[in-house]
Amino acid sequence: MELDFINWLNANLPRSPLLRVGIGDDAAVLAWQNNAEIVITTDTVTEGVDFLLDQVDPKLVGQKALGVNLSDLAAMAAEPVAVVVSLVLPRNGSGKRNALHLAQEIYLGMMPLAERFGCIIAGGDTNTWDGRLVISITALGRMSPRGPLTRGGAKPGDALLVTGHLGGSILGRHFHVEPRIREALLLHERYELHAGMDISDGLALDASRLAKASRCGVALRLDSIPISPDAIKLAATTCRTSIDHALSDGEDFELLLAAPAIVAEQILADQPLDIPLTRIGTFVEQTGLWQIDQQGSTKPLPPTGYEH
Repeated sequence: MELDFINWLNANLPRSPLLRVGIGDDAAVLAWQNNAEIVITTDTVTEGVDFLLDQVDPKLVGQKALGVNLSDLAAMAAEPVAVVVSLVLPRNGSGKRNALHLAQEIYLGMMPLAERFGCIIAGGDTNTWDGRLVISITALGRMSPRGPLTRGGAKPGDALLVTGHLGGSILGRHFHVEPRIREALLLHERYELHAGMDISDGLALDASRLAKASRCGVALRLDSIPISPDAIKLAATTCRTSIDHALSDGEDFELLLAAPAIVAEQILADQPLDIPLTRIGTFVEQTGLWQIDQQGSTKPLPPTGYEH
């Protein structure tokens, strides 16, 4: 449904010369005064879909709501400036918290993360209703001198790099979102990067989206994918392997990056981040998602992940 709706919007919304990067990327980029550009993104988290309020500290819900928006700015290599927050609160609160207390707890969860990245919480809107908690945040970012890092620039022969480790986020990391802002800004400044996005819906699905936006394909080396300890732990309790979890669990919020092969070699040699960077694949001429086994054979790989 999400892809169909995006395609409909692209076909029906009017174009504007102010819109430098529009629907289909991690954020929009608008032309601003004095040739500057502003990056805008919005994301919503909803009780019953993204969390269960009776099972989690509301502070963690606030932290996640802000974190997923900052992760979208990281995907564009943009520096956070400010956010506005809209809350739709259960009229009677939740558990022993009334609506006011619940709202305060959510903000207390957002404030430390905003402070870490120098991001102003500039206001927003608050309402109550008879339904579940909904948090919608719009984040504004400042573009780097090198411009936005979009999904559409990867080329056949480019290497696919990923930060961190993947899979098993449901065991807790999906609330402790670590937006890779500093990592994206550093890499975009020091190295030639052709494309990028964050992993929100699963490595396989998001890698296929990155390739599709770049009008090429991508082949993953499954034995190179950095699997998180949580994915290994989760695999022991499910009917799926740890690599299955790394491919499709989602909510890792790590960076997927396309770089020329020679640049990727230099990045891997430098390892300039406090977290690991791994080459996990190559962009190819033939469209679609592919896997390369240990013998070097290539075959199709299903783009599994979370479909909205």
